[in-house]
Amino acid sequence: MHRWHIAIASILLLIGCESKAPYPRDATDAALFGPSAMRVHPIFTQVKDWTNDNHPDGIEALIEFQDQFGDPTKASGKVIFELYEYRKHDPDPRGERLVNPWIGDLSTLDAQQERWNRTSRTYSFQLAWDQIKENESYVLTAEFQANSGARFFDQIVLEGKQPEPTSNPTSPSTAPTTQP
Repeated sequence: MHRWHIAIASILLLIGCESKAPYPRDATDAALFGPSAMRVHPIFTQVKDWTNDNHPDGIEALIEFQDQFGDPTKASGKVIFELYEYRKHDPDPRGERLVNPWIGDLSTLDAQQERWNRTSRTYSFQLAWDQIKENESYVLTAEFQANSGARFFDQIVLEGKQPEPTSNPTSPSTAPTTQP
């Protein structure tokens, strides 16, 4: 009877155990669902103030990868960001490089969990640069180097905020008014 209880307990234990180890992707999975394109998200990538001191601290860059179906997917590798002056009306809007490149790591489980945003399905990077100005335009480039050897590139122009127009209070008219 004792052996019977041990056998049942062992079977229940084996049934209840679930492996948390990832299943390896085969070549077909990688080809179907691996990244085939990357973009710097044009709406949510912007100059930010993280410390709430009314002075921008840098750029929050959101990177989105798509698989061959155009759906968001994850990627493993590193992203190299560069920031340039903006040259208006130039075929290549990148002027002088303003800061040494930032390198964002996406090659470990911890890095993936830290940077992945489930809501936007993008990777988020805070690119700190204390000399950034909200009223100036910049060109931000991103080059992704996948662990598999693939490379992707994108760039975006971050438009500077235009100053709010000041309204001049209208003074009362000094011209005489006439009644009909």
